[in-house]
Amino acid sequence: MRSRRLVCALCLLGGPLAVACGPRVSRPPPVTGLEGLALSDLEPRTLLPGSRVTFIGKSFVDPGLGTARARFSGQVAGRGVDVEVPLTYDDAAHLEFSADIDQLGGVGAFHGQVQLVFDSLIDGQPHAAPAVSADLMFARELSPRFDREIFEPLFVNDPVGASGDGFLLGGREGETRAVVSGCFQPQAGGSCAPVAELEIPARPVQPFDRTQSTFPYATAISGIAPGSFMGMVKLRNVLPGGTTRESESRPVSWHIGRPMVAQASPQAASLGQYVFVRGAGFVGGQPDELTLLRLDGHFRSAQGGNPVQVTVTLVPEFVDGQTVRYVLDEADAVGRLVNLRTAAGHFSGQMTPTVRKGSIALDGDPGPIEFDLAHVKQVVWVRFLDSYRASLRRFGLFGVDSLIRTRIFEICKRDYQGVNIEFRAEQPQDFALYSTVDIGGPDPNDLGLLGYDNTPGKDTGNMRLFDQLGGVNAQTQQDGFPGYGGIFSEMFLGFSEHPSGVKRLPTPTPLFDQIFDPFRSDQGGLAVTALDLTAGPAQVRDGSMCPAQDRMAQLGCAIFVLGNLVGTTLTHEVGHSLGLANPYGDGYHDPGDAPDRLMDAGGARPFEERSELHGQGPAVFCDTEFDYLRNSILQGSPDPDPQIARPPCQ
Repeated sequence: MRSRRLVCALCLLGGPLAVACGPRVSRPPPVTGLEGLALSDLEPRTLLPGSRVTFIGKSFVDPGLGTARARFSGQVAGRGVDVEVPLTYDDAAHLEFSADIDQLGGVGAFHGQVQLVFDSLIDGQPHAAPAVSADLMFARELSPRFDREIFEPLFVNDPVGASGDGFLLGGREGETRAVVSGCFQPQAGGSCAPVAELEIPARPVQPFDRTQSTFPYATAISGIAPGSFMGMVKLRNVLPGGTTRESESRPVSWHIGRPMVAQASPQAASLGQYVFVRGAGFVGGQPDELTLLRLDGHFRSAQGGNPVQVTVTLVPEFVDGQTVRYVLDEADAVGRLVNLRTAAGHFSGQMTPTVRKGSIALDGDPGPIEFDLAHVKQVVWVRFLDSYRASLRRFGLFGVDSLIRTRIFEICKRDYQGVNIEFRAEQPQDFALYSTVDIGGPDPNDLGLLGYDNTPGKDTGNMRLFDQLGGVNAQTQQDGFPGYGGIFSEMFLGFSEHPSGVKRLPTPTPLFDQIFDPFRSDQGGLAVTALDLTAGPAQVRDGSMCPAQDRMAQLGCAIFVLGNLVGTTLTHEVGHSLGLANPYGDGYHDPGDAPDRLMDAGGARPFEERSELHGQGPAVFCDTEFDYLRNSILQGSPDPDPQIARPPCQ
């Protein structure tokens, strides 16, 4: 009662606290990321001690936004059970836990319901997905049953398929192994050499499938020579404690051929990119194994001239018996033959595989091959960190994260249009050499930086291709420069006249606050709600309507402006990593201060230009910088030159 009287007294006195004493205003709930939460499946259906159990659904959030748990309620072999287990986040559609059979109610058939619950760190409330009915089996062990072969090997390291039931899925629950024995008759002649009992690990044909498994015809069975194998195969379950359970044995007869090449992909590849060669009979899974590829043919330059005779041997990376991959590298055979930075053209001829195991080598059958050498392409992985998502909460814009990211990628494509560069949201799997830019929240250097290229030295000519703008770079720390690189989105709050918790930038502006205060809770604003997402923000393309009065227009402006701030800082820092500004001279920024130059120093780029408001911006690469990017280091863009007016660099 005392605290209530004190509050009432303050209300009577008026002043700053009096506003809290009026009628309570009901505000829409904040966006938690759990809108649309649903559980669609649970795999596998048979659980063993240590089984990796996966929950499949949608709208799962990471540990920075909430923690997940699952409730199993029902019966196990007639016994009542009602337990909860914590879940580990994998991605937005997958959660996991390691099964403890005793915790789940012991051995037997489970009939009941499973419910997924997230405890949100945004609103402090539990959010439950609709419960799903589940029929599961809890067991201590499984014995394999081998019914039949579903496909047989034709080459070394080809998969052998087995159909049956009771197969283990690997990991902490144990694994299923194929046990092979018999004899091998070489194609070249001689006696059928005995093959002692040999264990080969098997894996599910499909995730969570205990009825179909596959194992390779490993070189340990008969080496790399062609010939015929005749013998017996059984399946053995090896449990974590060493206990084994076996199936019946079945006779097999396999005919193994010579290695061969079928095709190469992609059709066109550039420096630092993988070329995947597909065929059969490839080896390389053991230290004494190697696959080589010999190219014989002609290379015709895109610049014209007579074709050049090509005979080179490549050393690819082993992927599996049907696939090897080779990265185009300046120091390798193709790179020594052709300047991969300046040349483009077409190769046609044939490719012959050679496989080796120990001192034994075997040439395979040659196959026709064609592919293009493309101009250098710079791939950039834009990696959004958890700290970036956390910073959006300070702006009140967490609920429109995906729309802000879309705008950021629009900026990247626009600023580098006509340049052979590609920005990606996912980590590249087709390139060995690519740059990474981290989009984070606060500046770890504690210097109030908006962004920082922490790669060592000016990379004139973009010789590296694999810069990492993010994390700690020890070399730059030794040089006395800040060690942490990336884009620091939270620091844009420094443009505010009331930045709250970040360093104030030298040029704060009320325009920033007009854009973002309606959503900043520290300024009495209302963060983006689920109702806002239902209504949908206004589409803002040029900023002429900003700042706005209507909430949906205000939200469209906030997305537009924050996307521009982060996006143009990203394209500026990537420009540094490519050798700008002044690639052939001194300095890292354009000299002086001119309007709308992307590579001007930070102090020469006011908020209005960065945000593209009040008729300023968008900033662009100045004339000689764009020529350097498009015609000197990153030629061959599929996008045309946008033909826009560019300010002079000097």
